[in-house]
Amino acid sequence: MIHSMTAFARAEQALANGTLSWELRSVNHRYLEPHLRLPEAFRDLEGAVRDALRNGLSRGKVECTLRYSEENTGQALQVDLQRAAQLIAAAESVANLIKQPAPLNPLEVLGWPGVLVADAVDPQALNQSAMGLFNQALKELKNGREREGSELAKLLNERLDSILEQVAELRELVPQMLAGQRQKVLDRSAEMQVELDPQRLEQELVILAQKSDVAEELDRLSTHVSEVRRVLKSAGATGRRLDFLMQELNREANTLGSKAFDTRSTQAAVNLKVLIEQMREQVQNIE
Repeated sequence: MIHSMTAFARAEQALANGTLSWELRSVNHRYLEPHLRLPEAFRDLEGAVRDALRNGLSRGKVECTLRYSEENTGQALQVDLQRAAQLIAAAESVANLIKQPAPLNPLEVLGWPGVLVADAVDPQALNQSAMGLFNQALKELKNGREREGSELAKLLNERLDSILEQVAELRELVPQMLAGQRQKVLDRSAEMQVELDPQRLEQELVILAQKSDVAEELDRLSTHVSEVRRVLKSAGATGRRLDFLMQELNREANTLGSKAFDTRSTQAAVNLKVLIEQMREQVQNIE
């Protein structure tokens, strides 16, 4: 089962003193690249979040945003007067070094760290709630990547079916195209009223058949298609393997194009390259 690298997940939880919410967005990337946006009070969670991402995902650029909105519980504000006095004394010491210091604003003093005492909230319990909510959001993100991966697998299998159809048609056309090429040579010699040496003609046609022999390329295309199908059903990160197989498929299509001696084989090679390019674009989003 393949997984896409593109998905979005959101999880929210109401607590006694506020609301926690996580938003996770992931897009394709060669490696796993986390980008964390955490409030200052939750910085201790960064290591645990990164570990959870490494254990849950293999590739993708993942943006993780945590928001915490505190709610007013109706309790009276408490001021740490001792802390405020220490901060004011420190500010006055600095003010003595300035010729015309601005007066202290009481509201600014209240905004200094540690002056207003928040409601008693256990930081450890808050971190545990945030981490539990993150795991829930990560599970939702992985489910989203799996659902989109299933859709990608359907699209890829449709393209693989089309490739096999092109290969089967080309196998049938090759003998017809060689026969047509032989007839063209005979018709041209008849028009020019030139008598050809039958032995020399056969030699030239054999050389043409050898140069235009695409049986090996068609066999390899079929083999690569089977391998892509196998990888699509396998577990784990498969994106890089699929990307390599797209290169191999494209190599065979290029060889078919270079050996083409008929408009029908040229068109078949072009059709194959279009299908493979469509697959390659989709494979870039697979984990």
